[in-house]
Amino acid sequence: MSEKLRVGILGGTGMVGQRFISLLENHPWFEVVCIAASARSAGKTYEEAVNGRWKMTTPMPEAVKNMIVMNVADVADVAAKVDFVFSAVDMTKEEIRNIEEAYAKAEVPVVSNNSAHRWTDDVPMIIPEINADHAQIIEAQRKRLGTQKGFVAVKPNCSIQSYTPLLAAWQEFEPVEVVACTYQAISGAGKTFKDWPEMVENVIPYIGGEEEKSEQEPLKIFGHIENGKIVKADKPLITTQCIRVPVLNGHTAAVFVRFNKKPTKEQLIEKLNAFSGEPQELKLPSAPKQFIRYMEEENRPQVTLDVDYENGMGVSVGRLREDTVYDYKFVGLSHNTIRGAAGGAILCAELLKAKGYI
Repeated sequence: MSEKLRVGILGGTGMVGQRFISLLENHPWFEVVCIAASARSAGKTYEEAVNGRWKMTTPMPEAVKNMIVMNVADVADVAAKVDFVFSAVDMTKEEIRNIEEAYAKAEVPVVSNNSAHRWTDDVPMIIPEINADHAQIIEAQRKRLGTQKGFVAVKPNCSIQSYTPLLAAWQEFEPVEVVACTYQAISGAGKTFKDWPEMVENVIPYIGGEEEKSEQEPLKIFGHIENGKIVKADKPLITTQCIRVPVLNGHTAAVFVRFNKKPTKEQLIEKLNAFSGEPQELKLPSAPKQFIRYMEEENRPQVTLDVDYENGMGVSVGRLREDTVYDYKFVGLSHNTIRGAAGGAILCAELLKAKGYI
């Protein structure tokens, strides 16, 4: 156990924090040694702080039940206990930026699930299979912060996971226009049906800030590093609508794509099934063996059947066909709180450890 890196969870009492704790149980590289949250939870055992609000389907790990929750604002005290932290704090964006940077300046690497730093020029926003090379911007960030070890890295929004990897797999065909409608699970809002009874048999056609993230974040992922900054790509043009639907876990996307170079359907499917990246090459613990799978059945992917593909870390795709307005259309599905949140951040941390940044 002593060989494992010591991990802290900032915001450990919320749904994403709980998912981190659940996924990190028995992790081969990382061990949760510290949980930090707001002042109202600090000083309680983790079990007391959560107190009936455990939202995972698996039991709370025994190892954390009696762990005393620390105050997330006590940066020096938390920093003394950990090798790095995952951030899932629930604060304003300005507060999140400040607290995450404070941990980085205390020489603690921060791998964040939050959106606050996604557009900071020298903070990498990583889907490990797509833009692992963006990790090198960390050196420029450390110079700005004046740190030797500390930095902030982020994972992107959950809503883009079910179509951005496909666009990456199809880069050689030059996708130029994308229309994506995402049908998003309630756990993306940190809710269950017990918490949010008005979502039962309901659809809400608005999720604050989600469409801007869904349209712009893929462009940073497809961008390049120049003069110590990540410069976003100018293609493809993406427009989205994001809709909340009565599903617990799993974001589905209905997507239309226009290409500069016209591929065949067979070429597109071949690229999807063969697509992999550094997590697969490095055999990282959380990496799916096959990141994207294409499903031939007309009625797949489905949330109830497919959301847990590759332990929730894979993307399922179906219904790829020619379109009368665009070139092709398809349906994608990803697990929003695993690949799209805590699991994606854990894979990012594994990548950064393998590359020597953590």
